[in-house]
Amino acid sequence: MDEMDNLKVGFIGAGNMAFGIAQGILKSGDISPSNVIVSAPSTNNFPRFQEMGVAVTHSNEEVVQCSRLVFLAVKPYLISTVLNKIVAYVTPQHIIVSMAAGVTLATLKELLPVGSSVIRMMPNLPCMLQEGALVLACGTGVNPDIGSLLKKLLTPCGLVEVGPEAWIDAHTGLSGSGVAFVYVFAEAMAEGAVKMGMPVALAQRIAAQTILGAGRLLRDSGKHPAQLKAEVCTPGGTTVYGLHALEKAGLRAAAIEAVEAATERARELGRK
Repeated sequence: MDEMDNLKVGFIGAGNMAFGIAQGILKSGDISPSNVIVSAPSTNNFPRFQEMGVAVTHSNEEVVQCSRLVFLAVKPYLISTVLNKIVAYVTPQHIIVSMAAGVTLATLKELLPVGSSVIRMMPNLPCMLQEGALVLACGTGVNPDIGSLLKKLLTPCGLVEVGPEAWIDAHTGLSGSGVAFVYVFAEAMAEGAVKMGMPVALAQRIAAQTILGAGRLLRDSGKHPAQLKAEVCTPGGTTVYGLHALEKAGLRAAAIEAVEAATERARELGRK
């Protein structure tokens, strides 16, 4: 795994997550487009991969045979079907990375040859803009160097963390599903401004920029959210009145419960 220049990378699945990860990997400059191949049953998503110089195919078996690092970018309910068809082609040299929510390392190992190098990864939609958040969990027996290589390879996609499998489902609730929670909040904030007389399109643009700016400040300042919140508040000012309204409406509890519910659903999918 020392020479990334020669690392062959494959994606089974050609959806948004596969596209975002492929973009990030190619952006790193360590992997050539000619060393990447993507499979899907439909040709609908092929053009955007072909524009990057990536090979496309309808054969999952071809992806495995042509690659050493294989990303499983399919829905959780398809994992078993996909692995049953490619298992005969998986060798000890392969590294299999699953992006399927809720599918445990134990389940993946059961479906793959004994001793296979298996990793779980949960990205989120902003990976498409290289502003994602990804958590990796390596299966038992996986060389730590592989985790380090993957982190280096995926860093152009956004924030990448390596940790225990227990983090994956919580990350799914926090960041995988959390993107949608933020969109609901953005929509509601814009509607508030529209109620107060602002044009719809303008309100939506300002809400988006507010969330983007607040997120970057939170990430880059290293400050606790409570500290940044306090810096916006002035005694008797507009912000503290708005925050009081949010607290009365139960925003904090609702957000906690949303992450909890999404995490529990990910665990439930794993048990199935």
